[in-house]
Amino acid sequence: MGGWTLDNPVFANYVFFAAVLALKVILMSPLTAYYRMTKRVFTNPEDVKTMDAKGPILNDPQVERIRRAHQNDIENIPAFWILGLLYILTDPTEFVSKILFRTYTISRIVHTISYLTGDNKRPLIYLPGMFINFFMAGTIIITFIK
Repeated sequence: MGGWTLDNPVFANYVFFAAVLALKVILMSPLTAYYRMTKRVFTNPEDVKTMDAKGPILNDPQVERIRRAHQNDIENIPAFWILGLLYILTDPTEFVSKILFRTYTISRIVHTISYLTGDNKRPLIYLPGMFINFFMAGTIIITFIK
């Protein structure tokens, strides 16, 4: 087994794609803040007062869409981080693991773009990432069942 070392190309690929996904999640906060600031849409009374806005606003469509896209990442990407790490212990091939990690990452990025643009294909774009997580979970369970 290659294990969790950068000498293992499967782990090195995982680290790269996990970092891309972490950056993606992190960037959603400043994007939300940007829309809140430019539209002067705030939910907390102290922000409303500090920014001289018109009272708390909880339902601006653009701000809420970005916030929901960010929430969707927070709900889904951590499972990939955990499953991807454990999947490495199943000793997968570099080719298959790279396809899984890359496809998951691309699907999450495209999903967010789809979410932000209101694309009605978003549920279909979500499916590859979900199937990849199920596949990795199943492989882990089958590999380590006693």
